[in-house]
Amino acid sequence: MQDKVIPKGKWEFDENVTEVFDDMLSRSIPIYDDMRKLVTNIGKHYVKKGTAIVDIGCSNGNAVFPFVEKYGAHNSYMLLDVSEPMLKKSRERYKAWIDSGLMQVLNHDLRKGLPPCVASVVLSVLTLQFSPIEYRQKIVKSVYDSLIDGGAFIFVEKVLGNTYELDNVFVDEYYSMKKENAYTSEQIQTKRKSLEGVLVPITSNWNEEMLKETGFRQVDCFWRYLNFAGWIAVK
Repeated sequence: MQDKVIPKGKWEFDENVTEVFDDMLSRSIPIYDDMRKLVTNIGKHYVKKGTAIVDIGCSNGNAVFPFVEKYGAHNSYMLLDVSEPMLKKSRERYKAWIDSGLMQVLNHDLRKGLPPCVASVVLSVLTLQFSPIEYRQKIVKSVYDSLIDGGAFIFVEKVLGNTYELDNVFVDEYYSMKKENAYTSEQIQTKRKSLEGVLVPITSNWNEEMLKETGFRQVDCFWRYLNFAGWIAVK
């Protein structure tokens, strides 16, 4: 399936992106389904009854779905995003849960920090990379403050290689993967240009230092493929 989305300007999570979002991610993120499964399975080790499970940058609500399915009314759920088309999808999907008072789906700018909550698990799947670098430490600190002791932050990001040469190797392999998944060279370059200044990755080392400096007592990488990585950080 070819993406219907060929950006003409800066990247936006608009109606067009929302409609093809799942297919786009599955063809753009290496071993995407495995990463999603790991996010869920690792997160389940830290869920505590009576606490919130939070997804920052929830998009269409996929990341939190396995938790809702498993824990139901034993927990509450908070989904945050700034894309109204994405939020609309999540609100439609979880209408019964919202009506029951067990879920909030909020248009919320993470630069303000998280809304008040008591969480045992906070998910951030390919989200902070879209936040200005100067706000990221503040956002992570807000996540830390929202977690109970022993709670976990599951954090997945696109990253830079630790050197210019290695980054180029990873990017070349990544673009080869996208071509194998039916993206044309023109589509790859058009999307790359649209994301410049919108998606701003940093190195894996920088991300880990940010988590440790915030105060997380345990930090480890649970998934890495080329220029994508996922961490578990425990308070």
